[in-house]
Order: sequence, then C-alpha cells, then structure tokens
Amino acid sequence: MRAIVVTEHGGPEVLRIQELADPEVNQGDVLIRVKAFGLNHADTYMRSGIWPFGIPVLGIEAAGTVEADPSGRLEPGAAVVAVVGGMARTRNGSYAELVSVPAANVVPIETSLSWPELAAIPEVYATAWTALHSNLALQSGQSVLIRGATSTVGQAAVNIARDLGAHVIATTRNPAREPQLYELGAHEVLIDDGELAGKVRATHPDGIDAVLELVGNSVLRDSLKAVRPTGGVCLVGFLGGLEPIADFDPLMDLPSGVRLTTFASAFVLGDEHFPTTDVPLQEIVDKASRGVFQAKPARVFKFDQIVDAHQLIDAGKADGKLVVEIA
Repeated sequence: MRAIVVTEHGGPEVLRIQELADPEVNQGDVLIRVKAFGLNHADTYMRSGIWPFGIPVLGIEAAGTVEADPSGRLEPGAAVVAVVGGMARTRNGSYAELVSVPAANVVPIETSLSWPELAAIPEVYATAWTALHSNLALQSGQSVLIRGATSTVGQAAVNIARDLGAHVIATTRNPAREPQLYELGAHEVLIDDGELAGKVRATHPDGIDAVLELVGNSVLRDSLKAVRPTGGVCLVGFLGGLEPIADFDPLMDLPSGVRLTTFASAFVLGDEHFPTTDVPLQEIVDKASRGVFQAKPARVFKFDQIVDAHQLIDAGKADGKLVVEIA
C-alpha cells in the first residue's frame, strides 16, 4: 500500500510517500480502506517531534470502507469513520491507503456526504461534543465562551453549543472573522487580545457557566477569571503554544468553586472512559448533511499534496478543516 511516512522529525518536507506492507488485521481490529482523512494539529506535533511517539505513519481519523472485520460485525464495503484508537501513537495512522483500527474506534455511518465531507467530521466534532457534554456538562440556557472559535474544534463547538440551546460567546483575534462566527451560531463575538475576563464580565457580571479553552496555557488564567463559582473550564487546545504556565499556583490562580478539566482527545477518545459510543456520530453526520452543522472542509488536497497541506497548518492559514482524499 501507499503511505505518507515521517522520515525524520522536522518540517512538512519530512513527509514522503512510500510503499509499505499492508497492515495486519488482528482479532479486535477492523481493516479500513481509507477514502479520505482529516488533518489535525496533533499531526503536526507528532511530525515535528514535539510529541515524539516514533510512529512513522501519522493520522488520527479516517473515512472509508471496511476491508476486513474478523468479528463479522461489519460487512466488507460498509462505510465507516475511525477516530484515534492509538493511530499514530501505538500503531500506524490513517495517512495511508489501508489502516487497522481497534473495533471500538470504528463507527458505521450512513450518509450521502462525499468522502472528504465525511472525513472532516470525526475528530473535531467528537472532541467538541465530548468536551461540551461530558467535561463541561453544558445545558440549554447556560452560557459558554469558546476561546479560539475559528479553529476547527472551535467551529464545531459553536455549532454544537448553539444547537444545544446554550448562549454562545465566540472569540477570534481577527475582526475579519467575526461574520463567520455569527454565521456558525455565535450570539456574541469578542476580539481576543489576551485579556477577555473583563470584557465577559462587562455583560455577564456574575461570570459565565463554562469556557472551552482552545488557545491554551497562555491565556488560561484569564479564562478562569471569566467563570462563575461552580462553573467550569475545559482545556482542549494549545493554539497559543505548548509552553507550560509559569508559576501556576492552584490556590491563588484557580477561583474557588471553578472546575478545571482537560480533554486530550488524541490520547483517550475511544478508550473505556471516553467510548465512541457516547458520541452520537451518526446524528452529527446527519446534521452536517442537512446544514445544521457547517462542517464542510475548507480545502481538499490530493495524497501527493500532503506537504502543502501541512505547510498551511504550520503557517496558521488553514482557515478551517483540511482533508486529504485518496483517489
């Protein structure tokens, strides 16, 4: 099979197409013929060596058809999506024509969406859905700040939170992106200059119910100040960099009664604590096909354009979900 291989840790140029042996399919796994796969920031962290797992084939999600399922649960040719399950960490990932994935991380899907449209959904929507519903336990009528809302997970979160009936406050550093966030469903849009807590409390003096934090460590202290007691912050992304928080003191920096959680989807989604069965992926796909969720990829690349795609992500110019289609 053809696969995109990390030849060494580094920039996008280290990604090369090579011929590899087809993956073995063991009991408990499903072998998938990949039709398209989404790109994620986690891929760039692994490629560059920031997360040095040492697995040569990247990719933590895919859409395709079942090639083989030793259990007999899924028929050959069935349309499926796969997400995480050790891909790119403990086994080769989805940047390939074939990928073997734990059966618990493979979900059958019925849809009229194209393969690239379907591949744009699994990781970002499963991440946003889990963080909002499980970690933050967001309810209809509550308020949520989605910090880093123009990111792929952020856009999915705006869709999901609005559909849930929450009051959605979305942020961006670029005023030109405001209309997009309103179109996605935000009720308020704030320009993020690094200090949002005061702006939030100007219109929500008692604080808001929840923050989905995608910018990360660089602004976490500020996000915590925006939340009311008994509210919560869920740290999901690191758009502002992976540097740790200097001199973080929980007693002084964590407001009393405010819950701080994390959700590292690339590591845990699909395990026994965060099973894929908890995420209504078929319902999410159905809403995307009806236009309730605006989940279409920003750009679709060919297999041999992977370096170009990674260069866009590294430059911060993706402007949405990037997908690679395998012809």
